[in-house]
Order: sequence, then structure tokens, then C-alpha cells
Amino acid sequence: MVDSAHRAAAAGEDKGGEPTIFSKIIARSVPATILYEDEKCLVFRDVAPQAPVHFLVIPKRPIPRISRVGPQDTELLGHLLVVAARTAQAEGLADGYRLVINDGKHGAQSVYHLHVHVLGGRQLGWPPG
Repeated sequence: MVDSAHRAAAAGEDKGGEPTIFSKIIARSVPATILYEDEKCLVFRDVAPQAPVHFLVIPKRPIPRISRVGPQDTELLGHLLVVAARTAQAEGLADGYRLVINDGKHGAQSVYHLHVHVLGGRQLGWPPG
């Protein structure tokens, strides 16, 4: 297990200085299994899947946290959800799936670049966490 200080440094924390791992994936300087891409977002498989199907939907424009969005992000956020749904369908998740957005330290956010987790392929328990 990686310690929290290392995770914060690797994530770029919430300081806006260093690029996050997701920025590096967008720039193609870090490899990822990309499932979909358009001018606004990128979808790729999670490297540490928590379900048989686990992928991330990220905006290309970095937003550190969902709690930092504003009215100008309305269209982009809707686009991320539409892309998540279409990709879930393409990945065979007809029986359902879960969307998760973690926010901040207490929300277990590990990379400070907004991302939507899409998990499916098995019965998911409730409540989570």
C-alpha cells in the first residue's frame, strides 16, 4: 500500500502546480488503455480495477474537484455522464453499473483531476465504504 504522502505527491494534490497522472495520460506521456476520446474528454480503464469492468471518464480540461465546478461547467459535466453511459453500454453493462465521483480528502479522492469511476460487471454492494 502506498502511504498518503506519496499518494498526494503522485496525485498532484490540490495545488494546481504539477501535472496529475491524468494530465500525463491525456498528453500520452503515460500509457493507458483508452476506450473513447473526443475533444472534451477521455475514457480509459482503471489500472487498479475494483470490479470486472472499471473505467474512468475524465475531462481534458483539468478541474481539480467536483466541489470546484461552476455554472460554466454544466455542459461539460453533462457530456461526461452521457459518455459514461454510452461507454458502459459498449462495455456490456446492460444489467447496470455504478458511477462514483470522489471529492477531497474525506471523499477518498486520490487524483485531483475530476474523474467519474464507472464500475460494473457484478452485483455491487450497498452501502459503499
